[in-house]
Amino acid sequence: MFSKINKLINKYDKIIIHRHKNPDMDAIGSQVGLYYLIKENHPYKEVYVVGDQNKFDKDNLMMDIGDKVFENALSIIVDVAVSHLISDDRYKLAKEVLIIDHHNNEPDIENAVTFIDTSYSSAAEYIVDIFKNLKYKFNKSASSYLLWGMITDTGRFQWMKDAKRIFEIASFLSENGAETRDFYNWLYTETLEERKMRNFFQSNYVYEDNVAYLKNNKEVIDKFDVDFFTISRGMVNLAAGIEEIKIWLNFTYNKASDKIIGEFRSRDIVIVDIAKKYGGGGHDYACGATLNNWDEVDNVINDYKKLIKERNNGQKKVIRKN
Repeated sequence: MFSKINKLINKYDKIIIHRHKNPDMDAIGSQVGLYYLIKENHPYKEVYVVGDQNKFDKDNLMMDIGDKVFENALSIIVDVAVSHLISDDRYKLAKEVLIIDHHNNEPDIENAVTFIDTSYSSAAEYIVDIFKNLKYKFNKSASSYLLWGMITDTGRFQWMKDAKRIFEIASFLSENGAETRDFYNWLYTETLEERKMRNFFQSNYVYEDNVAYLKNNKEVIDKFDVDFFTISRGMVNLAAGIEEIKIWLNFTYNKASDKIIGEFRSRDIVIVDIAKKYGGGGHDYACGATLNNWDEVDNVINDYKKLIKERNNGQKKVIRKN
């Protein structure tokens, strides 16, 4: 089933691995985990990882390479299949392109060999399954990064599409040396100032009509000396786990792009279609979109309120019929 992937990797002496912009740990874990997999099993190949950096590039591994590296090379894109979301668009200079993704988005990269399977909870999980099938040897570095991607994209194994498969893969990675203690201490331990910052955002969430939302404008961003991602994706789940709240949203101004990044989450309500309406995408219950102004933000909020209202009315009708 995955022999085409193996043939492509065997075919090229130079391989560049990409992922999406503003990476989360699944994007970095998939990208770097795949890097270590290829280096372990093909030690004489030139392998590079490229893209923008944030705290999830914990070992500062992203590489600065010239355009000539892409000549007669294979670009592998993980955890994304939509061109405008890819970090480092020089994949267009490569001889061939391979995509490995798990998101529910329509790919738009021409002439790419594409493997997309939305049954996987993370790109890291999918990559492990692929390369286990291809009989690749997994070392400690590959196993660690891939497990970290799985841990974060499932919310520490809270949101799983196939629990049996996920735990089997996690066990396999642990058997191959995956490290977790230092990773958990690094990612989930915070300073007192960071905890105070989280409390600030927690107290600023607005709760109405079964929707929670947070608007972080330029003034809010300037208040804290942290990277954009810490506020954007880092604060979205502060509104999770509240019985009355079915959908929670975090909108954060991005100075670099002069846009507003929306992070959308839900409990048991498919929300990705509204994200797609605004040019975004992602998973059924965890997705996002880039918005042009705060009026658009208000439109998104109203669309999600409407979605919940329609869902509640539909449930009431079913109850009356019974």
